[in-house]
Amino acid sequence: MIEFVHAGKTYPNGVQGLKDVNLTIEQGEFVAIIGLSGAGKSTLIRTINRMIDATAGKVLVDGVDVMSLHGKALRRFRRHIGMIFQSFNLVTRSTVIKNVLTSMVPDMSFFRVLFGIFSRQQEMAALAALDKVGILDKAYTRCDQLSGGQQQRVALARTLNQNPSIILADEPVAALDPVTANQVMSDFRRINQEMNITILINIHHVDLALDFADRVIGIRAGEIVYDGPVGSVTQEVLDSIYNGAPVPKVADEQTAKAAAEIAALKASLNTSAKEAQG
Repeated sequence: MIEFVHAGKTYPNGVQGLKDVNLTIEQGEFVAIIGLSGAGKSTLIRTINRMIDATAGKVLVDGVDVMSLHGKALRRFRRHIGMIFQSFNLVTRSTVIKNVLTSMVPDMSFFRVLFGIFSRQQEMAALAALDKVGILDKAYTRCDQLSGGQQQRVALARTLNQNPSIILADEPVAALDPVTANQVMSDFRRINQEMNITILINIHHVDLALDFADRVIGIRAGEIVYDGPVGSVTQEVLDSIYNGAPVPKVADEQTAKAAAEIAALKASLNTSAKEAQG
């Protein structure tokens, strides 16, 4: 269980990233965190694994105050929390399985890490993680030969190989096309349901949040302005979260992108026609 108790974050420049946040997230929930850029979404999830330190209140994970952890205790704690980013953070010139195996490095001896010596049991566990995200057939392919969606699945498999109880995902599908984004979100959903892993996703596209998550947390200027089930999210709720600004959706962005590409093509054709006439 994750608990925020009057938690706050004030940055050195005086900006308040979080303001008096009170939340309880039970084990096995799938939570989407939405809001404008700069609202505090990333700050919220990064205080859970101490990538960002809360400056007020408490953040508790299974009853442990994360701000009380240091050194080896903090590193052990982080082993149970997977983190996935928009950038895949892969060694692209290495194979898929080697990238997944890197999740085991913190528990290995210096000698084995130095020479890249992994046991048969470790390799089988890495292959099982790849199978869970549907890319077992890519195990011995170099990561730079994969699509963006496949690379994000490698990152997810690497995280699963840690055997985490919590996965934090910071804009994991922002760089993907709509079809691939839906596939990756489906992976998250399936893993949440089958493995009872708590998943918190900071997500830009509201339609994906509503399609896949069970619970939505809306943040505006560091404050929680909505916390409830997906089914209770109305236009009024979204207007409150986004302060009346347009709500970002995958379909709208894809339409805008297509329109921009058509406009650019027309401009190019007009230029070519004028040059031919001249």
